[in-house]
Amino acid sequence: MPTTTIVNGLDVNQLAGTVDAVTATPALARFQFRAHHEWFDGTYSRTTIRDFYGVGHEDTSRTVSFSIDADEPPVLLGENRAPNASEYVLHALAACLTGTIVLHAAAHGIALKGLEATIHGDLDAQGVLGISQSVRPGYERINATITVTGDFDDDQLAELDSFIRYSPVRDLITNPVPLAIDLARA
Repeated sequence: MPTTTIVNGLDVNQLAGTVDAVTATPALARFQFRAHHEWFDGTYSRTTIRDFYGVGHEDTSRTVSFSIDADEPPVLLGENRAPNASEYVLHALAACLTGTIVLHAAAHGIALKGLEATIHGDLDAQGVLGISQSVRPGYERINATITVTGDFDDDQLAELDSFIRYSPVRDLITNPVPLAIDLARA
């Protein structure tokens, strides 16, 4: 009977099997994630996420949709019913960096005892409000501090740092991605 090896809460044997399957059949690596968004009032809206395509088929493992609300603080005309979209970007980056490091650390046999990320983004609202054409509407800079704990040496810490390059959200933020937006009348 095969032994299950768990590192950082992940089944390393299953992880190796996934890597082997994708190596043998690269088409299994193709995913399409989807979201549906609806505006309610003022700056309040909701995204619903459920289905996606991956590993060669439509995934049906989610029996319940995830709902994610968004709003703005009162100073930006909202009612603080939820984080704003720019704050969700910071969340997405933190979650993706964390998951990427944990996954790759497990694959390389590096056990972590803890991992925390603190992220802040600097944004000038003149761009969002259309006041200044010379100010971009998005973040000017994002800083992340990641602290890891565990029994590893300096070489393994450098290896953990190298795993950051595999984060899809880090890649999305640092490299342009083609974006097509169609605005239509209902």
